Amino acid sequence: MRRFPGTMATRTTPTNSSLGELQAKRNRLMSTSRQMVLGTYNQKKRIELQRLLTPLGIDLKTLQEFPNAIEVVEDGNSFGENAIKKATQQATHLGQWVLAEDSGLCVDALKGAPGIYSARFSGDDATDEKNNDLLLEKLTDIPAEKRGAHYVCHIALSSPLGEVVLESEDTCHGRIATERRGTNGFGYDPIFMIREYHLTFGQLGPAVKGLLSHRAKASRAFVASLSQMLRENPEMLRQETK
Repeated sequence: MRRFPGTMATRTTPTNSSLGELQAKRNRLMSTSRQMVLGTYNQKKRIELQRLLTPLGIDLKTLQEFPNAIEVVEDGNSFGENAIKKATQQATHLGQWVLAEDSGLCVDALKGAPGIYSARFSGDDATDEKNNDLLLEKLTDIPAEKRGAHYVCHIALSSPLGEVVLESEDTCHGRIATERRGTNGFGYDPIFMIREYHLTFGQLGPAVKGLLSHRAKASRAFVASLSQMLRENPEMLRQETK
């Protein structure tokens, strides 16, 4: 039988040292998990984002799980400035990867208000109900064709060292209804109407909102970029498990 050069398969047997290194690496991965802190106490926001992060093996926590979390003053001049400030200050304080977002509603007839003041539009004791009441009151005599508005969401991710490594921003356009409609969502959702559907986010429910909202679109873009970063650096976001 003739034997041709290069046709013989070569088998290698792992050495004890290489097996030990592989096992050590496996143990390190098993003893760590990808973890990120969402810089808010709002569980509804966490639930929306966790659905997108689960395929990446990321456990998303909120500030409720960190009693020593600080209160960051949101005094920036834009959604982006506030998101970055919340992410970096909380990250360095907690020693964690922190994802922060700043979002709000901009109404054309009010020259972009409430904008970055959306959460406290009706004052220091603002609630969703009070904010909606005030907005509807200010738009009482405004006709439908001039009630245009859009949501904005800016997302920023900071390392524990306070370095912003990823940002994303998107919008969702619609108009303000003349009364509350539906009970889904939060914030201004019961009065924010999507023109194509002639329904508010409060009526459309989480499935549709999860496709169309400013936060959903910004989050999808964020997660796509984060996925690429994790492929290039698998150890990113890993935290020691206790």
